[in-house]
Amino acid sequence: MKTLFRNATLLAMDKAHGSTAFAGDLLVSNGRIEAIGPNLAADGARIIDATDKLLMPGLVNAHTHSSETFLRGRYERMPLEIWLLYAYPLLMGPQVDKRLVYLRSALLAMESLKSGVTTLCDDFFDPPGHDIERLACAFSAYEDAGIRANVSSAVMNIHTLDALPYAREIMPETLKAKLDFGPPMPTHAYMDYCGAVFSTLHGRANGRLRFMVAPSAPQRCTADMLQACYALALRHGVSMHTHVLETKTQAVTGPEFYGKSLVAYLHDLGVLGPTTTIAHSVWVSDADIDLMGEAGCSVAHNAISNLKLGAGIAPIRRLLEAGVHIGLGTDGLSSNDTARIFDVMRVAALVQSATGPEFGDWLNAGEVLTMATIGGARTALLDGVTGSLETGKAADLLMLDLNSIGFAPLNDIGKHLVYSENGRSIELVMVDGQIVVENDRMTTINEAEILAEIRERMPAFQATHAKLERANAIFEPTMAEIHRRATFTDIGFSRYINGMGQTGAIQT
Repeated sequence: MKTLFRNATLLAMDKAHGSTAFAGDLLVSNGRIEAIGPNLAADGARIIDATDKLLMPGLVNAHTHSSETFLRGRYERMPLEIWLLYAYPLLMGPQVDKRLVYLRSALLAMESLKSGVTTLCDDFFDPPGHDIERLACAFSAYEDAGIRANVSSAVMNIHTLDALPYAREIMPETLKAKLDFGPPMPTHAYMDYCGAVFSTLHGRANGRLRFMVAPSAPQRCTADMLQACYALALRHGVSMHTHVLETKTQAVTGPEFYGKSLVAYLHDLGVLGPTTTIAHSVWVSDADIDLMGEAGCSVAHNAISNLKLGAGIAPIRRLLEAGVHIGLGTDGLSSNDTARIFDVMRVAALVQSATGPEFGDWLNAGEVLTMATIGGARTALLDGVTGSLETGKAADLLMLDLNSIGFAPLNDIGKHLVYSENGRSIELVMVDGQIVVENDRMTTINEAEILAEIRERMPAFQATHAKLERANAIFEPTMAEIHRRATFTDIGFSRYINGMGQTGAIQT
């Protein structure tokens, strides 16, 4: 089946054009972009009149968590250390059933696709263990919806109290006794599990669905686990996806536990390289940034989540100047509340203006569009497959109406996309050559039925989760004190606007 988009305005995001729009046709055949140019031959293709329409690459969500999808709109005014108590309870209840795993993944996929995200990186976290059948439910949801996805099964094998500074000192003994997580997962067991996933789930849906290796964070995993994960990711050509220096607490953690920053720790372990993708990277120092640039690693920048959890503002200009690859992520729907990368684009562009008066360092629309498309694809090691409109690449694209309110009056398409558009102008979404959204309707799965089933199941889920929240509230004073102590520890720089806990000016 061929599809010809006739007389379009094209925003290719390739090396030749960048974010500069141009006119032309685009031909899709067998899931790939066969040709781009003027007056292309139809050859029996379905012809879509793209006059006054914009064709652009599908957006890439470089970091999210499907496990949070049902916690949308539940929390606010919580720093990460407190929020984790409720979104990822220390005192865990029963696992949600497999159908709910499928439904929460399907909901994330539907919202993503309808808002222009054609690729997502789901840092799937499903404690207490790792179960291929449960992971397969997420893969099945993404396969049915038609989205492209990298999916992990995040691992941690260090006790929570040994992954947080001051925790064993602050937490009362009576509360410590409640935290019996059982024996940690040994590295060889996780490697065996990942091997099984690579042999069964990785590459499903004609290669559209892939597995990625995800040690949760350097302070939450043993050194041998980190090194084994990195080697496994290299062997399979996938990213090692991890969380690093999201908060001030984590900036204190490295020196407290390892005598160096967490980035330096990763570097010294030999696991900081081109296949390493770091979520957040807020509290990185100049020395950290230099190491990251030399390694050629990637960062998934979660501008909205960082703000909601009070983590601070990531030094994106410095990271770019050092040569770090940057993508944009929503993070989970509990710390962001939407799956819309258009929202993240706008915030990512604007928040950098608050880092200082040097306006030449603020981000421009073209840079943000790069992060949302080809840059995001690079963080997922998929830049040879998607992220730009180029001959031979997968036909992952959006068609937007340039006559919509968000483009009126039309001035600069790139600036409209970053500062004005929210996804409402999208008329068509294509992934791997298949139209998955047309006229705001999913073409692959029955959206109404999925939503109806979720509504039916949510009262029981919410009641169970509320019980977990009440049980875990006993740990909040400990987490609040950890956050307070870390906040007022002077590390020589700050990522807070008011400069709390620093001696010098905020670094950008």
